[in-house]
Amino acid sequence: MKPLKEQAIAKKERAILVGVAFNGRNELDEELDELEALADTAGADIVGILLQTRKEVDPAYFIGRGKAEELARMCAEFEADLVIFNHELTPAQARNLENLLNVRVVDRTELILDIFAKRARTKQAMLQVELAQLQYQLPRLRRMWKHLSRLGGGIGTRGPGETQLEVDQRRAKKRIVDLQRELLEIQRQTTERVKSRKEKELFTIALVGYTNVGKSTLMNALTKAGVFVEDRLFATLDATTRILYLPNGHKVLLTDTIGFIRNLPPHLIASFHATLEEVMTADLLLHLVDISHPASDEQIKVVEKTLQEIGAGDKPTLLVLNKADKLPPSWDREALLKRYPNAVLISALTGEGVDELLLQIQKEFERMRVVNVRAKLALWAQNLIAFVYRNGVVQNIIYNTDWVTVKAEMEKTFAERLQKQAIEMGAGEVVIDKAFPQRAKIDQAK
Repeated sequence: MKPLKEQAIAKKERAILVGVAFNGRNELDEELDELEALADTAGADIVGILLQTRKEVDPAYFIGRGKAEELARMCAEFEADLVIFNHELTPAQARNLENLLNVRVVDRTELILDIFAKRARTKQAMLQVELAQLQYQLPRLRRMWKHLSRLGGGIGTRGPGETQLEVDQRRAKKRIVDLQRELLEIQRQTTERVKSRKEKELFTIALVGYTNVGKSTLMNALTKAGVFVEDRLFATLDATTRILYLPNGHKVLLTDTIGFIRNLPPHLIASFHATLEEVMTADLLLHLVDISHPASDEQIKVVEKTLQEIGAGDKPTLLVLNKADKLPPSWDREALLKRYPNAVLISALTGEGVDELLLQIQKEFERMRVVNVRAKLALWAQNLIAFVYRNGVVQNIIYNTDWVTVKAEMEKTFAERLQKQAIEMGAGEVVIDKAFPQRAKIDQAK
């Protein structure tokens, strides 16, 4: 009997990767490294790689008939079960290749969708992935099904009938409508939740970045959230939100979000709209980068482009260079920080630089939201004093017979609410920053 490890390896699909360079080989090696990581995440065992340089796509086989025949020989030689293209194939190209190769052919989009389906845990993630898969598969059903002949063919069976393809297409379209309806309801709930946070004036921060740069590890380091962490692509598909306490005592909300990747399928971006709303409505983005990765600059550009596509490109953003522990000792860190001004260098794994990151977050939070408050409140106005403690950081408080004098830091919206309530209740005066105080007369009868 084979050892368990060998049995596990034997169950993996044997895959050949195919990459085509249309503008030289500069980026192809990086793309194939990423494709190999995607294939490994999906559970494939890479047994071969085919590279080609072309000026344009072949409409029938993508790589041309001659190269496709070479690929067929590779499939036979390496006993491959699967061929994975680092490009999106048309339904006709995929069908022609499968007929010639006699193995399944998967393109990059299909591979990513498969990983998402494997990673989905919550109902929302499962619905989002299923919708994206159906939208991708609908024009490709002809390749997926072989039973295309007309039903019927004798006495009593003549009539319009339906091909199995038409039945499948109709069912797929109905399921897409049903999924969209369910996801619209989830999106409505998400919008209501976000609206509720905004009404409570809670400051929100979203972690964004390329897949597998350490967002979940940083989330755990900052909030002890216990988010699932794995050194694989797309370990996180669902948004997780936790309270983050800043060094000065203020609390904000931090959300871990789905990772981005180059050429992220449009169906996925559309399907994950409810999840990405956490990014679109955040007050501050932490753009996390794996600075040890050789393609970190390219990954930064991919994330910035994706943020633009979803409408979050103009959000205030703090660049966070992660995985400092993986940098070689000879690395010039000063030069690195000069190259990325205003960035913070950290290791979410070891904790290096995390305190500095918290201070930078606090600085952004204070710049955007925090004001100094000096309040002289009537002793009977205990609800206002409690409001200050609940929504601010008290720096000094003095009690006397009739009054309570408080100095605190508060978010501007909370400070303005305190000021308004003090006036309406006739409970004292509240000064925000150096603004001229709005005074409220004390009702001595109270």
